This record gives sequence, C-alpha cells and structure tokens, in this order.
Amino acid sequence: MTEIEMFEREQAARISEILHGAVDPHVHSGPSIAPRAVDHLELVKELSDAGFAAVVTKDHDYSGVMCAQLIRNHHPELKTRIFSGIVLNNVVGGFNPYAVEHTAAMDGRIVWLPTLAAENHLEWEKTSDWAHPASTQKIRPASPVPLFENGKLRPEVLDVLDIVAATGMALASGHIHVSETRIVFAEARKRGIERLIFTHPEDIVGASLEDTREIAALGAYVEHSLGFFIEGSKFRNRSNEELREFIECVGSERTILCSDLGQVGTIAPLEGLRRGVATCLSLGYSDAQTHAMVATNAASVIGLED
Repeated sequence: MTEIEMFEREQAARISEILHGAVDPHVHSGPSIAPRAVDHLELVKELSDAGFAAVVTKDHDYSGVMCAQLIRNHHPELKTRIFSGIVLNNVVGGFNPYAVEHTAAMDGRIVWLPTLAAENHLEWEKTSDWAHPASTQKIRPASPVPLFENGKLRPEVLDVLDIVAATGMALASGHIHVSETRIVFAEARKRGIERLIFTHPEDIVGASLEDTREIAALGAYVEHSLGFFIEGSKFRNRSNEELREFIECVGSERTILCSDLGQVGTIAPLEGLRRGVATCLSLGYSDAQTHAMVATNAASVIGLED
C-alpha cells in the first residue's frame, strides 16, 4: 500500500465529510461510443450514496441533457442532481447554434469548445501516444472545427457565445490552445458570459503557470482533471507538487478539481475524487479549501445555487 493510500484510509471519515455536497462537473460516463466503466445512472447512484450535490456528465459526441432529464424524472430519491452539457465537436455540427440552444432549453449547464475536433487537439495527437478509441475504431477520424477565419473569430463562434451569455450556461475551453482560449474568453466576457471554465491546463492545451494566471484574471475558474495527477490513474502524467503549483498560482478560491474519469481500466470517478481530496490534504490544504475546490466553486460555475 502506498503512502497516499495509507493516508486515504486513515482519513476516510474526514474525506467523506469534505465530499459531502461535492460537485463533479466533468465525468465521462456512458452510454458512449467510447468504452466507459460506468453509465450515467450507475454514476449518480454511487455519488448520491456519497452525498454529492451534483454531477455534470460529458461526452465528446453528444449532449447528455436528455439522459439527465430522464434520470431526474424517474429517480427523485437520488440526492445528487445530474446535469450535462454539449461539446462542440463534429457529431453535433461543431459551432451549431441550434444544438446549443437545445442544450440550454433542456437545462444543460456547460458548453465545451471543441475537444477531439479542436485544431490544437489534432496537432497534439500527432505527437502523443494516445488516440481516442472511437475516432479510430467506430467512426471516421475527427476533422478540425476552426474558431478563426482571416484572424477573426468566425460568425458562428460569436453566435454561440451570444447564446451562452443569454442562457447563463458556463463556457469551457475544451481542448483548444491556451492562446485561443485567451481570445475567446476575452470576447466572451465582452458579450456578457459570466461563467468560464479553463479546462485542464496541465494537459493538451499548452498552458504554462503564467498562462493559467492570465486566464483566471479574465474571471475563469481553472479546472484540473484529477485523472492526470492522482496515484492509481492510468492517465497520470503530473506529480503532486505540480498540482500544488497549479493551485497556488490562482488560489483555491479559483480552482475546481474534477475527476475527468469514467473510462475503462482506470480508477472510478468517486474513488478518484477521494484520492484527490487525500492528496490535497497531504499537501497541506485545509478542509475548507479542499471543499471549495471539490464542491462550492463548481456549484457556482454551473449555477447550482440558482
């Protein structure tokens, strides 16, 4: 048993209390074209037993708002409220204003800018040792969904920003490059978007600590995917000390810790969040600071208090 596993076992009750009322705003549950270890209903049942306030499911290829509504309607006994959003990749038509309006009308909470279809992601994938299983086995490879034309944000991008502003959903950066995020988020603020999420600066998007500070200065919460940090995750490529550096560069009050888990062959979302809380406590963060990073900050950005 590793040192962090020992700590997690010793502090089990404390970790459970910190996670009471938690919100995981980024979970890859199924059904999905990609292999998933848990489906949406199984996920929300498990999180409900743990006292979570809410969860937001994310699929790279479809808006999960219908599944979320079905579960809310038929399982009123569950304490955890389940929501979803939309990722602006090829399957939904990229920057498709109809799809975004539909997501908002069905109580969607987050609009993610392109992920697997981001130009930056496709460039990153060329030199990485990773390829999304769905894009190589089940459907045609992703094609780029660009944000800019002749150096300016495309009209359909601006249309989507206006919809997000009007509906109060959160805008998340997805897998676009940090240099693009800076421009899009600045425009988003001009157009009245109040809820911004900078998606995993630690991976794919090319962000430094200084970049992260600059994005946070635009009013964004910085969301870290625990799957890249915690022991036991097959995606781990960052150290505990790097997690501390990222948190310290914007403060616990601007940091969200999500699982970004649900894939097969790795640690489960709830287990990942428990390990993440244990890691934060071992790094010296207080119970209140850790609770903010796994609960209240995410609740604010998805409008749970509304």
